[in-house]
Amino acid sequence: MPSTILDSALFGDMFTTPAMRDIFDDRSLVERYIEVEVALAKVQGALGVIPAEAAAAIAAGSDIGRIDFAAMKSESEIVGYPILPLVHQLGRMCGEAGRYIHWGATTQDIMDTATVLQLRAAFDLVATDLAELRAILAGLARRYRDTPMAGRTHLQQALPVTFGYKVAIWLAMLDRHDERLRQLRPRVEVVEFAGAAGTLASLGTRGLEVQEGLARELKLTVPVATWHVARDGFAEAVQFLGLLTGSLGKIAYDVMMMMSTEFGEVFEPFVKGRGASSTMPQKRNPISCEFILAAAKMVRQHAGAMLDAMITDFERATGPWHVEWSALPQAFLLAAGSLAQSKFMLGGLIVDAARMRRNLDITGGLIVAEAVMMGLAPKLGRNVAHDVVYDAVRVSMDKATPFIEALAADQRIAGSLDRKTLEGLVDPLNYVGVAPQMVDRVLQGR
Repeated sequence: MPSTILDSALFGDMFTTPAMRDIFDDRSLVERYIEVEVALAKVQGALGVIPAEAAAAIAAGSDIGRIDFAAMKSESEIVGYPILPLVHQLGRMCGEAGRYIHWGATTQDIMDTATVLQLRAAFDLVATDLAELRAILAGLARRYRDTPMAGRTHLQQALPVTFGYKVAIWLAMLDRHDERLRQLRPRVEVVEFAGAAGTLASLGTRGLEVQEGLARELKLTVPVATWHVARDGFAEAVQFLGLLTGSLGKIAYDVMMMMSTEFGEVFEPFVKGRGASSTMPQKRNPISCEFILAAAKMVRQHAGAMLDAMITDFERATGPWHVEWSALPQAFLLAAGSLAQSKFMLGGLIVDAARMRRNLDITGGLIVAEAVMMGLAPKLGRNVAHDVVYDAVRVSMDKATPFIEALAADQRIAGSLDRKTLEGLVDPLNYVGVAPQMVDRVLQGR
């Protein structure tokens, strides 16, 4: 039975998605190996590097359905890599033409290019999920553009904001990740075909022709130089996932905190039994948020591992490459799960605007002490105004006096601002700044 959460029948679809798992499972991986080997034969046949009839036979005879995975596993454990065992099986499938399979290639050529094909498919899934999630957030930002709530710093109420403003900040992060994804794909979706030491010496003068033809056949780009031991592309892909899941983790952390009993401002979608406790019937735990946070922490570890794997020796690494085999697929699987959980959580987010307003009012106006200070500053000077309002805040808190009364009782304040002006200054709705306009800027063009 599966022994990790990503393959577990119990936990698997909580931490990842079937679609992403399908891209990285063993069968799909071997299919990509075969795809590269067949594409190589086709290109070499067309260029006359191998007989055209052999290339046609290789394309016709290479069949994933005929692969003996048990035998491939056994031989791979001896060889240390899966390509030679695969070539042996494909050679038997293709008969006389089998002698031309893997012509001029090395194991890493096939494995790296197959990984690039996996990443291209995985990027497509991430891009789709990211677009859907951004659309969800745009809808929330637009709907709650002017919905007031307490902004918090250091876990204390700070100044009024709007919920739409908070969501717009989340959305702007994901907009930047969409831009990053579009920028990095051309750097990663590059063919790797360079031979044993990266010089294509086995193909004589035809090496670059074959490399360029293979790139065209697979719809990848051509590298300016061999990247067998230059692993920045794959590392960048996982660093991107670290950034993306980190941002999703920040969103989840906010939602989780706002779901707490004392806040009660937003809630994950209601599904009967979801988030239930085995002993406490009243509980409604932030299940999606917990998975999103866990994914962010795990992807960060894989991102670190990919940075370690960049440090390779000479023209063929003696071990760091193997780190990628584990870290890269797992990072994509976890990122897919985080995106799926985020789409579910935010797509059905329950927003309690009335509770947000009640929380905004619990300090009796203290949350806008800065507004009073700025209102007094032209009269008293900024520093004096700060100290005067600070004194009024202490009176209000120590004596449980409404803030407006503490302000009005201070002759330094009353002599500078009338009661009506003070009432306007202590109304949180009058001090959200340009938060709604920032929402508009983020939503512009959508």
